Amino acid sequence: MALSIDRDRLYFEFPEVHTDAELSVTFHRTVRVPDDGTTYPLPPSLGRFPLRVVGDVVVLPMWQSEACWIKFDGRYPFLVKVGVGNVDAVTGGTWSEKPDFEREDYFEVPEQPWLDGFHVASDKVRQFVAAPLGSGYTVEEQLAAGVAVGGVRIAAYPIRGRIWEERKKFDAQRPMRAFGAPASSPSMGLGAGGAIEQGVAPPVEEHEAWDLDHHSAVLVELVNSDRWETLTGEKPPTEPVTAQEYTKRGYPWFELYEETPARRGADEFAGVESVSRVRENRGESPLPGNEPVEPAEPIRIRRDRRTDDRRG
Repeated sequence: MALSIDRDRLYFEFPEVHTDAELSVTFHRTVRVPDDGTTYPLPPSLGRFPLRVVGDVVVLPMWQSEACWIKFDGRYPFLVKVGVGNVDAVTGGTWSEKPDFEREDYFEVPEQPWLDGFHVASDKVRQFVAAPLGSGYTVEEQLAAGVAVGGVRIAAYPIRGRIWEERKKFDAQRPMRAFGAPASSPSMGLGAGGAIEQGVAPPVEEHEAWDLDHHSAVLVELVNSDRWETLTGEKPPTEPVTAQEYTKRGYPWFELYEETPARRGADEFAGVESVSRVRENRGESPLPGNEPVEPAEPIRIRRDRRTDDRRG
């Protein structure tokens, strides 16, 4: 098994399981949808976040209150888990690399190509929004015990090679493509933002199909612009446009069709407060760009598209 980064893509590779066993993961910059009680269509990709290896850690730069979504590419089936610090992004439970088949704290790729936020309802997620640790804004600080570690965790398990070989002749989809990062002290975590129309597809594979003897996991550290420049010597990406600016320019929003029935949302997220609500409760000023917007009719896209088809 191996982990590698190339052109801002994180690759999970399992040549010992099968030569096709490769998964690509990218983090996408996007507009932060208003947290105004409205459930918005899928926001676009404004380009991939840069990923760099600094020592034995993967780092990714985010502006405070910037939003992101995660894209998973590959024709080879993978069981994928996503954690935000020490919180599972699908169930709201305590993070563990090992899948819990009873709680279904994972999803399957390519069945689930994207994850935009915390799975709060069957057809809704709360957008991933960057927030500094130590302020109580992050979901991890609200739900997890102990010191918050921040960052994003991803664990991937390939399907058994013999199963892939058996079904390969029936599958005409096209193909896709190291290191483990220990927990450090990241400066940022992810809080809950506005609501987005997105379900998490229920598992379709038998539990025995997954090769649990082979897996890789990584912690991607989120850093602010100052620390990014110190660590990498590179300027951070420019601040993204607001949802209001994006909509005013007539750029597209998206919705998914041919979607399988989504699974039920996680009860653990019911009491989580969004970044905007935490600020409101403290009497702090609202986040900029939180005014309601009226997106144009969203463009319908297929779940099985393998390109960056959410680019604005």
